[in-house]
Amino acid sequence: MKMSSPPNLALKIAKLGLSTALVTAATIVFTIYIPATKGYFNLGETMVYFTALYFGPFIGAFAGGVGSALADLILGYTIYAPATLLIKAAEGWAAGYLAAKLIGKERTLRLFILSLIVSACYLFAVIMIGLYILSGEFEASFTILLSTTGFIHPLIWYPLAVLAVATPLYLTVKSRKSEGLLLLVLLLSGLIMVSGYFVYEQFILGYYAIAEVPVNFGQVVAGTAVAIPLYKAVKKLSAR
Repeated sequence: MKMSSPPNLALKIAKLGLSTALVTAATIVFTIYIPATKGYFNLGETMVYFTALYFGPFIGAFAGGVGSALADLILGYTIYAPATLLIKAAEGWAAGYLAAKLIGKERTLRLFILSLIVSACYLFAVIMIGLYILSGEFEASFTILLSTTGFIHPLIWYPLAVLAVATPLYLTVKSRKSEGLLLLVLLLSGLIMVSGYFVYEQFILGYYAIAEVPVNFGQVVAGTAVAIPLYKAVKKLSAR
């Protein structure tokens, strides 16, 4: 049986540590409390998806589960930590696994058309979630230490939606490969998170879980919007 050499093992441990820290930091840096479910909106999906795309399903699962659970403990949402460990680990693994299977495939008209359809649906989802869920007054916390209130104008979501879809749409049209399916990969992975928390909150905690479904999907959309261009940029830099 072939064993990893010490340098390779050290590199893997470093990747795990870095990825986990990134997920934890992204989760706690900005949060919005959801009274109905005693949960919170956060930006953790940005790094769960990025680590899964860049490092693969194993590190994506470890960083997603452990990093997110640590954030729950740090922020005081201890009741969510056990579920978070499993749900975010499954989400990270799915994102890394599906990306490895689907992305970079040879050009086919069917994949090209599917990528365009997914991009259009994603654009619509960003606008709808922004207009009807993530607009208006809010109370948010930054890195635990600072809380603030503010107002998000609905019209800001139109340019944000265009920016969010620009990178995967550009990749799809330019290369005509399946890289535009990154959207589909991350949105499908996000359904694991959305459905996982719904089941946990509704049937285990007894909360009004339906109230957090659109908010959690908003996390998926925000995470996708950041993770894809970040992944492509880092991948391009690392290839130099």
